[in-house]
Amino acid sequence: MAWWYNHRTGEVEEGPKSLGSDRYGPFDTREEAERAPQRLRQRADDWEAEEREND
Repeated sequence: MAWWYNHRTGEVEEGPKSLGSDRYGPFDTREEAERAPQRLRQRADDWEAEEREND
């Protein structure tokens, strides 16, 4: 079973229960889904740093 993070509610879902536009995933474990906001922030920070380096 896949896990999803609903960014509108801040809830983790087992299986896709909400609209696709409201969730991130799929993740293999509940713990990975719970860490989705932190992972996304880190990726955005990394991409921003990379863009600054390439300017």
